[in-house]
Amino acid sequence: MNAVIQFWTEHTPIFSILIPAFTAFLLVILGNPGAGALSGDWRQPWRRGISYVSSILGLATAIVYLISASNGQINTYNLGEWSAPFGIVLVLDQLSALMIVLTYALATPILWFASHEWDIRGRYFHAMFHFLLMGLCGAFLTGDLFNLFVFFEILLMASYVLLVHGQGKARFQLGIHYVTINLLASALFLIGLGIIYGSVGSLNMADVARLIPLLEPDQHKLAVAGGLLLFVVFGIKAAMLPVGFWLPKTYAVATTPVAAIFTIMTKVGIYAILRINGTIFEDDLSHSILANWLLPIGLITSIYGVIGAIGAERLRRFVGFMILSSVGTILIAISLFNTLAWAAALYYLVHSTLIAAAFYLLSGWITSQRGAFKDHFNIAPQMKQHKVVSLVFFLIALMMAGLPPFSGFLGKVFILQATSHSPYQLVIITVVLIVSLLSIIAFTRIGFVLFWRATTPENNPDTDEFKAYQALPEQSPARNDKTIYLLLSGLIVYMVCAGPIQQYMFKTAEQIQNNALYEEIILHKDNLNQVISVQPYDPENLPETKYGGETVDPNAHLIPYIISEDTLEGEHISEYKQRQIEEQQVQEPAHPDDAKLKPREP
Repeated sequence: MNAVIQFWTEHTPIFSILIPAFTAFLLVILGNPGAGALSGDWRQPWRRGISYVSSILGLATAIVYLISASNGQINTYNLGEWSAPFGIVLVLDQLSALMIVLTYALATPILWFASHEWDIRGRYFHAMFHFLLMGLCGAFLTGDLFNLFVFFEILLMASYVLLVHGQGKARFQLGIHYVTINLLASALFLIGLGIIYGSVGSLNMADVARLIPLLEPDQHKLAVAGGLLLFVVFGIKAAMLPVGFWLPKTYAVATTPVAAIFTIMTKVGIYAILRINGTIFEDDLSHSILANWLLPIGLITSIYGVIGAIGAERLRRFVGFMILSSVGTILIAISLFNTLAWAAALYYLVHSTLIAAAFYLLSGWITSQRGAFKDHFNIAPQMKQHKVVSLVFFLIALMMAGLPPFSGFLGKVFILQATSHSPYQLVIITVVLIVSLLSIIAFTRIGFVLFWRATTPENNPDTDEFKAYQALPEQSPARNDKTIYLLLSGLIVYMVCAGPIQQYMFKTAEQIQNNALYEEIILHKDNLNQVISVQPYDPENLPETKYGGETVDPNAHLIPYIISEDTLEGEHISEYKQRQIEEQQVQEPAHPDDAKLKPREP
């Protein structure tokens, strides 16, 4: 048991990536026939069982992560046993633990819902679902900017396939638009990374944060420009204006479970803005530029979203516009750049993700009950389950519009409380209240169309309308209602436990604003407590380890500080190099500059 605990402790941060990765590869190897043959395929129960077990295991792992991180401890995992900034590092702190729990808390019930009939409408649904989870967890855990790009691409490639799951002309057309937009964002991402690397000399998040204040003025401005380019990329992912017009139409054509799980996708962009632009680029120039732009962007996005919802003609697009509005509200909180506001943003982020997913699931339920009218805002015969559907709609409306006593209301109250020292307090309060009022109007409008003005069903058995109405299902799609109840129950618990949850959010906001702690945990130091790094990057300034030969290496004494003991004792360190290490360690450096990396002799 001790060996198991030790293994878990040593490799903790990587399990949330490996679990969905191995699951996805196993499901691909298991094979997949054409979509039309999936329902009778003997492997389908195996796919669902493997997917269930993996999702539940991932949720359990995420909860353990959250409990472990709740005491303020930051766990790191050095891939390849190379310490940061030379190697890739995974970082598990309170923010990443929170986001992973949110991901699995959303994914697990949606996967259960999708596994009844939705997963047989297209090939490799379960494999792509777990590749998506792999990319999400990797993005939340990585401590390296380039690997953030890598995990973004993994989750995006999975989302491309999931978006067109079930086929259809509209899905294919908007899928092309979605791919094009994200390919452009990926290109900008790479350009931004190149600018940052060229000016800073590192892509490790902690190392970039440490080095930016030390740059020359020209290099510093160039690094800030790279950071702002990343902000544009993350803004596209988060669907903030003016780069978020794509979301309502794109999510509207996705199948019901895919649209529901996609509600976490915008939060990846918000997470990246918070992590990268909010904490890594913490210098005065970056903050002044970001603060000047982020608040008006948040205000405009929030207002535009709710106005678009009022003018929407379909329920699914209505949900998409409400997501835009919630993104704007979160950006408003982030723009305040104080601990209380960021804690409020995190609280509202969780609420907005879960309630939007529940609303997409309700859209699927309503669509099945309205037949040919689908989710269009046209007067239609009364739904067979109009009482229970209207009650669920009413509850979701209260939560999403931010009415008391639900979590949406509490989240907005927390945000308004955080504006006490802001010079724009009156503007923020006014916009938040107006958006809430307009949200109520928007929900009243669609409730009026869908329920109150619904006509009496045709009762003449000889008419086609009667036959069409009788052919509609008497119950909700399988597991649809139960999944909605599960998500709404979770939100009610979230509201009841708002006190301790908000305390966790506040500690999380404090931790992510403490860059000194982040750097201390991640960056390795030598015996003089100096960070082993170099700027700008030059491969000649690295200690030589692999088959070092007989080359004189003045940095040999630093080798034990950047690789593990097992690697140090392995075959890649020659006897000649071992002697250099021992000789240089005997000669203690007299000055901190003597401990820095030096170029090797040619």
